Amino acid sequence: MKPLDGGKNEAAKAPAAAPVAAETAAAPAFETVAPEKIDFSNVTIEPLFTDYVDFDKFADCDFRVVKVKDCFAVPKSKKLLQFTLDDGTGTDRTILSGIKAYYDPEDLIGKTCVAIVNLPPRKMMGIESCGMLLSAEHMEGEERKLHLLMLDPHIPAGAKLC
Repeated sequence: MKPLDGGKNEAAKAPAAAPVAAETAAAPAFETVAPEKIDFSNVTIEPLFTDYVDFDKFADCDFRVVKVKDCFAVPKSKKLLQFTLDDGTGTDRTILSGIKAYYDPEDLIGKTCVAIVNLPPRKMMGIESCGMLLSAEHMEGEERKLHLLMLDPHIPAGAKLC
């Protein structure tokens, strides 16, 4: 069908469409980044445990998201980092972790991690540690690698893992 106004309406619509095209052109373009290729050919994973953990005992562990408020090396310790964590309760939680060889403390401040928060307090180097941060470890050749489990920063402190 032919427009009644003889196509004049098409010309009138063109200027209105131009700003929309300009807005679209000004919108930021999102780049797609190819995932990093990782060579796992020299990775050794320790065998899985053959003993089973009772489901009820595992379910008793309270896994929570924590935010690292502060982190520093424990004086006189070769292995320990001391973390001050926000666990969502409003009270700071202190956890010591033996990951000093793998991380610089200042790089961990502000990170979102996973901790078991209902373990009984345990003194290490005279400091009471109230929980355990979760890490993953494996061997690459003769070298032990450790990765602190870090989560998306959008997850709030205190969120329960389920």
